[in-house]
Amino acid sequence: DLDGFKAVNDTLGHRVGDLLLAAVAGRLTECADGDGHTRGGGHLVARLGGDEFAILVEDSTGTEQVADLARSVLDALQEPFDLAGQRLSVSASIGVVERAGRGTTATALMQAADTTLYWAKADGKARWTLFDPERNAHRMTRQALSSTLRPAVEGGEFALEYQPLVDLADGAVRGVEALVRWHHPQFGPLAPNRFIGIAEEDGSIVELGRWILRTACHQARQWQKDHPRERPLFVSVNVAVRQVWDSDLVADVAGILAETGLAPHLLQLELTESAVMGSAGRPLQALQALSDMGVRIAIDDFGTGYSNLAYLSRLPVSVLKLDGSFVRGFQDEEHANPADELIVEALVQLAHRLGLTVTAECVETAGQAGRLRRIGCDTGQGWLYSRAVAPERIAELIGTEPLSV
Repeated sequence: DLDGFKAVNDTLGHRVGDLLLAAVAGRLTECADGDGHTRGGGHLVARLGGDEFAILVEDSTGTEQVADLARSVLDALQEPFDLAGQRLSVSASIGVVERAGRGTTATALMQAADTTLYWAKADGKARWTLFDPERNAHRMTRQALSSTLRPAVEGGEFALEYQPLVDLADGAVRGVEALVRWHHPQFGPLAPNRFIGIAEEDGSIVELGRWILRTACHQARQWQKDHPRERPLFVSVNVAVRQVWDSDLVADVAGILAETGLAPHLLQLELTESAVMGSAGRPLQALQALSDMGVRIAIDDFGTGYSNLAYLSRLPVSVLKLDGSFVRGFQDEEHANPADELIVEALVQLAHRLGLTVTAECVETAGQAGRLRRIGCDTGQGWLYSRAVAPERIAELIGTEPLSV
């Protein structure tokens, strides 16, 4: 496929465009006929339509042959064309597919070629790309997930697990983060990183996010009813930036809190740093309205983007969740890097001066927890305390001895 052919047609007219296509066909034929690996006669060269061409290599001697041919085609098409008094420079994107003749249909071959051509364009154009079965399987899986996301919400294929948020001072469980899992009928249990990005792209995150919010609030209220004499746990729910833009998040939250009877201060909404930084207009208004309602706003993965504590001070944020990369720097107590501890300590002190509390993610060892506690971090979350577990397991933790600190 030619890169930039439309611009030639638009600027120089279809007559010059047609001349270019004919010249390209000539060069492709020369490349095919000049392939030193060919066995008896040249390869089939065809124009499929528009600026898309194909070369069929029969009785291929292997990957080296088709790779050499792709390189020669790319080099040939990158040489300037002199047409109707115009010197034109174009490039091409090439998808290369190898298939055994037995068991291969023309349709399957062309579909694979189209897919590989798309990869070449997506990877930056002006290149050739070889078909990759693993990459194609990932694409097919992604496509399958995208097509089944919306029905899965209605079909009850999603479930929530909860990871404790632990007070570093005394080891008491103060809250939980709700983490969604997809029990896919074909692919089995899927973690959020397998489908949340797809949901954000196609907009189904709005419906899924609303289900997560409602389910988490119902569960938090149920724990409170089941343990009326214990301090109630707050529940933290992740919110995608698209939920703020594409839905009335404030109305959704207000309605769900009223429906479930959960007090607003027992709900925490987590947004990524990149989603909040630079917030203006509707997102900022939504965050402010939620904060005025009594809901806590937390910044997730803090420290991975353009950290700006001064800017955060003007946002209705009450919690910073330090990215796990900071905590992992505390891994080796014997060979500790003082710089890691100084950075985290400075962030914690600044956050406290701004009236924010700090949660450390990915706490995996008692040594990490001890160092975080010494520098004043408020809350810890990670496998040291518990993985994400079913709601029944959280119920067992309520009112029990503090977790290890």
